[in-house]
Amino acid sequence: MGKREFSAFITAAVERELRGRILDEYLADYERRNGPVSASEQDRARQIFDEVFAEEGGWPAAS
Repeated sequence: MGKREFSAFITAAVERELRGRILDEYLADYERRNGPVSASEQDRARQIFDEVFAEEGGWPAAS
């Protein structure tokens, strides 16, 4: 693995970690405001979140 491949690998890993943390924080805030979120709803939220990032090819731009 060369320097560029390693750098890309690390960048992708950091992005995955940050996306997970952001979604966890969002879900925790939602639960504080609206009550519990079922496991299936959390799974669906993760799926949608991942789809948005896949469509954008990375971090979506703020509107």
